[in-house]
Amino acid sequence: MGTPDPLKALLDAQGLIVLDGGLATELEARGHDLSDALWSARLLLDAPEAIRDVHASYLEAGADCVVTGSYQATVEGFRRRGVGVEEARRLLVSSVDLACQARDAFWQHAPPGRLRPLVGASVGPYGAALADGSEYVGRYDLDEAGLLDFHRERFALLAASGADLLACETLPSRAEARVLLRLLDETPGVRAWFSFTARDAGHVSDGAPLAEVVRELDHERVVGIGVNCVPPVLVPGLLAEVRHATGRPLVAYPNSGERWNASARAWEGAPGGSRPEEACSAWREAGAVFVGGCCRVGPAAIARMRRRLLG
Repeated sequence: MGTPDPLKALLDAQGLIVLDGGLATELEARGHDLSDALWSARLLLDAPEAIRDVHASYLEAGADCVVTGSYQATVEGFRRRGVGVEEARRLLVSSVDLACQARDAFWQHAPPGRLRPLVGASVGPYGAALADGSEYVGRYDLDEAGLLDFHRERFALLAASGADLLACETLPSRAEARVLLRLLDETPGVRAWFSFTARDAGHVSDGAPLAEVVRELDHERVVGIGVNCVPPVLVPGLLAEVRHATGRPLVAYPNSGERWNASARAWEGAPGGSRPEEACSAWREAGAVFVGGCCRVGPAAIARMRRRLLG
């Protein structure tokens, strides 16, 4: 007999997967200073137990999947901090180990009715490594060949890390999606979701029509396609674009609706419209199967989201 598919088990049992919220959001709420080019990935080096504890909080709040702290982690980024290559690679893989530790500890005392949660290894965009907000605009200084060089080693390390799937997230451009799909195709046995940032309800951040980008992601191991770290108000229109372009499960985990100021390295403004935990039922009705939150969405919001979606 083959190994049971944990993704299928969750979907068969409850029809959707509740994702976690913002890792950095909760780390900052606990007093950690993330004003660093490595952002939350700095704590893989300095305070890994803090990352594990945040994963545990999201699991206790009701998340069926926690996403690792590898979003802004790269071998080159760690090397710029004076870390050797092998240690940098170990730190990257440790992001998955920490999430698995939190998941396995939670599973020892999980409440009745909960299924074993998933670990999604975050494959953040090139723009995240630049630490200048480029993941929200998609204006890169690399072509597809350069993006392939950037992503290849990290993709391979995370694909072999023991995570249940890869979360190719906060993608701002068609070119980056193409590169990650190529790497997925070259890596047997690995599954991934793809989620994008957007400039409006019909276009990814670099201006490419979302529906056209989605149509290029026709691959049997793409388990979901959608959006993340966009304002909640844009989600219904974006999901409609994705739904018209693919039959694959939809993904929605927006931010709180505030705006990221890359120069000030701060979120600005007030959330506009409904917060994710209030609007999530409409996304579910629109076909979203992976539903959660991103920046400025914490464990309490995920707990409310789970109650709203699953009772």
